[in-house]
Parts: sequence; C-alpha cells; structure tokens
Amino acid sequence: MKPLNDLDERIVHALAEDARRSYADIGAHVGLSAPAVKRRVDRLLAAGAITGFTVRVDPAALGWQTEALVELYCRHNTSPADIRRGLARYPEVASASTVTGEADAVVQVFASDVRHFEQVLEKIAGEPFVTRTKSVLILSPLLRRYGGGAPE
Repeated sequence: MKPLNDLDERIVHALAEDARRSYADIGAHVGLSAPAVKRRVDRLLAAGAITGFTVRVDPAALGWQTEALVELYCRHNTSPADIRRGLARYPEVASASTVTGEADAVVQVFASDVRHFEQVLEKIAGEPFVTRTKSVLILSPLLRRYGGGAPE
C-alpha cells in the first residue's frame, strides 16, 4: 500500500477524531467539497487504508473495571497464528501483539474486577502454548490515541 498524500491523511485524521463527522464538515476543514471527500473516503476504503468505522466505548460503561497488560512467554515453536487462535476465544482480550524482547506477545485484558482478571489469567496461562505469564494492572490510563496523532 502506498503512503497517503497530505489531503488523504488530513481526511483520515478528521475521521479518526470523529467518524460521525459529515463529509461537508470534513470538506470545509480540508478545502474540498462533500462529494470530493466521499470519493476519497470510498477510495481509501477500497484500498484498505481505512479498514472500517467504529465507536469507542469506555470499558467501565460495559462493566469492565479492571485493565491489565499480560506478557506471554510461549513454547519455542508457537506461531503468531497459534497465539491469535488461542486468545481469540477470550472476550476479555481486547488486543494482542507479538513483541520484541523476552516476551513473545503482549495482551491487553479487560475484566470486571481483580478476581475476574485472575480467572482469565489462569485460563490464558493454561493454554498449551504458554510457558509463563507476567502481568501488570493498569491504574490510570494517561494517554490513548486512536488516529495516529494530529497531522502536521
């Protein structure tokens, strides 16, 4: 995929800030007509640069009061696909990524409380590909960016 040009990048940032923003409003912000913005958004969707539109929900509103990051240490021959398959069945897993360093992956987990987190952690640690885990509870999220930061 080729990099976005400046105008497309500004449109993507406007959508990342508020995906419900109208094409007319975005157009006024970037200097295009609403139909021109729509054409560009459609092109960005078709090219895979924009992968979808979603809503961000405060996990606490859904009863998820506890957040943690879990480092996974896996058996030597575990593939990223095996890790993904193993974790996909846990609704508490919000994200998982392979990483550099000693751990093989880092997993973001949301739970209703510490006891619930402990139960989920025990299940994840019991997966056949996991040799050990190391976790930290999040006290206060300080900064979360969803659109890659502000454009220049």
